[in-house]
Amino acid sequence: MDIVKKIAGELSIKTWQVEAVIGLIDEGNTIPFIARYRKEKHGSLDDEQLRELDERLRYLRGLEERKETILASIEEQGKLTDELRAQIEAAETMVLLEDLYRPYKQKRRTRATIAKEKGLEPLADAVFADQSCDPETLAVAYIDPEKEVETVVDALAGAMDILAERFSDEADYRTEIRRLTREEGSMTVAEKTGKGSSDEENAETAGASRSASKTAENKKLQERKSVYETYHDFSSPLKKLQGYQVLAINRGEREKFLTVKIEAPEEEILHRLAGQLITDYEKSLATRYEGKSIEDLKNDPKGLIFITIADSYKRLIAPAIERELRSDLTEVAEDGAIRVFGKNLTQLLMQPPIRDQVVLGWDPAFRTGCKLAVVDGTGKVLHTVVVYPTAPQNKIEETKKTVKALIDKYDITLISVGNGTASRESEIVIADMLREINKPVHYVIVNEAGASVYSASKRATEEFPEFDVGQRSAVSIARRLQDPLAELVKIEPKSIGVGQYQHDMNQSKLSEALGAVVEDCVNHVGVDLNTASASLLEYVSGVSKPIAKNIVAYREANGRFHSRKELLKVAKLGPKAFEQCAGFLRIMGGKEPLDATSVHPESYPAAKELLHDVGFDGEDLGSGVTGLSLMTKNKERLAEKLGLGVETLSDIIAELEKPGRDPRDEMPKPILRGDVLEMEDLKEGMILKGTVRNVIDFGAFVDIGVHQDGLVHISQLTDKKFVKHPLDVVSVGDIVEVKVLGVDMRKKRISLTMIL
Repeated sequence: MDIVKKIAGELSIKTWQVEAVIGLIDEGNTIPFIARYRKEKHGSLDDEQLRELDERLRYLRGLEERKETILASIEEQGKLTDELRAQIEAAETMVLLEDLYRPYKQKRRTRATIAKEKGLEPLADAVFADQSCDPETLAVAYIDPEKEVETVVDALAGAMDILAERFSDEADYRTEIRRLTREEGSMTVAEKTGKGSSDEENAETAGASRSASKTAENKKLQERKSVYETYHDFSSPLKKLQGYQVLAINRGEREKFLTVKIEAPEEEILHRLAGQLITDYEKSLATRYEGKSIEDLKNDPKGLIFITIADSYKRLIAPAIERELRSDLTEVAEDGAIRVFGKNLTQLLMQPPIRDQVVLGWDPAFRTGCKLAVVDGTGKVLHTVVVYPTAPQNKIEETKKTVKALIDKYDITLISVGNGTASRESEIVIADMLREINKPVHYVIVNEAGASVYSASKRATEEFPEFDVGQRSAVSIARRLQDPLAELVKIEPKSIGVGQYQHDMNQSKLSEALGAVVEDCVNHVGVDLNTASASLLEYVSGVSKPIAKNIVAYREANGRFHSRKELLKVAKLGPKAFEQCAGFLRIMGGKEPLDATSVHPESYPAAKELLHDVGFDGEDLGSGVTGLSLMTKNKERLAEKLGLGVETLSDIIAELEKPGRDPRDEMPKPILRGDVLEMEDLKEGMILKGTVRNVIDFGAFVDIGVHQDGLVHISQLTDKKFVKHPLDVVSVGDIVEVKVLGVDMRKKRISLTMIL
């Protein structure tokens, strides 16, 4: 297989681009570095294209390695023909490759292998080869009580077992059956009987001492059961199944609330197999042989082969195909969910930072109290305290007094409130208090997903050894408002809570994909070398976890970095790592003004020559070189003069015009609130502003300030165009106007529309 041509065709790019990227990857360059600083070499492919190329490259290289292993194994058995070699070398998927290898794999002891041990393979060959023979007459010669072949039926049964396995091992048959089942098959789902049955539901009657616990247990069971009501009597063609349906069904089946089956076009499959395997086959034969046994058909070779085909399909092929298709459906669903998760995560990480404000982080709770942390504009923790405005203590006035004192003492301008347990109760207290003070203080409800995971982690313990879990969580809630990216990178991406079914997915694939998203975001924004934590640094191109720790250790031992070149003094950070990371690390107020920009050190001479040519000395770039792009209209000639590519020159000009520009500043700012809205206040037709919190396959959840996010179904996102996926219309963090369609207080559901 020509891997380069294959990838170029799949991604609709040029072969030279694929060759260039493969070369760069093989040289040890990272995707962010290739995307940002090697544009001329690959034709300005973006991060997403490069990562897809890298993923396909690894898959196809793995496929080629597997081919070599399989060819060697079959050759060692002395069974490798030129035709088989050509089929294996032409295989484009692992599934087809394994189908071709199936007949030559070392098998566990099956009914067919036992029959072969009894010497029945020649009988199987004879019956199949001459379909006008008398099987009973042929079988007599194979009766051997010592081999447990007592009768003609025993001999024929063993021979048919051999044929059944042979049919099931035929790659072409499996490929066709798989295609037919995928295109014409359906999935049927039903409620699983037994779990949550009346015996369990009424178990409290078995004994008074256990009644309360059983009642509570059954209530929870029924609540879980109700989640899957949609699928209690569900059927859908396989080709129309949605990813979120597949993942929901899988979970319901795993929790033993649902039973699932793939319904294949069995009759059509059997007719097609019979047409290939039985001489002069007619469909009417199927009816004639229905319900017949080997005893009934011992004189009818075509009948024996037909019931063997049915046995091969039902016993060997169909279960395997069902497993494969379920696996394929799950993989496609997971890939789709991971893509959505990645898009949501990107939007969340790229939320604009709220700079230079003192923030009060508020981690709400009931019994243990609300943990508060005051954090200054640089992220430094100034004060922590616990207050008890919620049940059971209800010390509301005492809490107000404490918080007002903190606002006065530290000039707090924002309160960042986590959206977890007791958030609603805390919000009411905060809104009431803000009405009582004469200062411009607002609050923001922040998604606290992952805060508890972080606060209990080794990383948090190292950062705040003197704080308890609650205090660390409050600090995290404050900081994720000040700089979402810098704070959220400390949390395992899948714990951030902007996906669906993340705990049901292939965890390795999910972690790899989300890690790549974080890496792209961090490198797109850039990192301040003198303030970044090790958690943030380890996502920088070319910087591993050990090197990130070494950078922080060097900074603590020697003080701030004064130039990018100083990075070469960090332990284990050699020339290659420096090349990969230098352009993404910023030094503010250092010896070299260009160190504060995204211009790579390898381009410093060209950048300085460019600045000199336009009469700028470059000593203090400050707010940038205004109008530089207008002064450099003929980029082709200028690029040639400076020894650069046009794309690199364009990037340098853009950076010098706005040095250190933060791409997050272009994103919508969070909604600052000063008052609270209750779910009971919502009325049908009410128009509100809200923040998109999560985007999933069937719609988007929007925070409209009532603690319970409302759902905008995919059909209510717009009436301007057909919406294939909600991400085509909205992203996490978007500020949108919505109208209330309905409020279900019992189910705590809010239906919204963006069609106003």
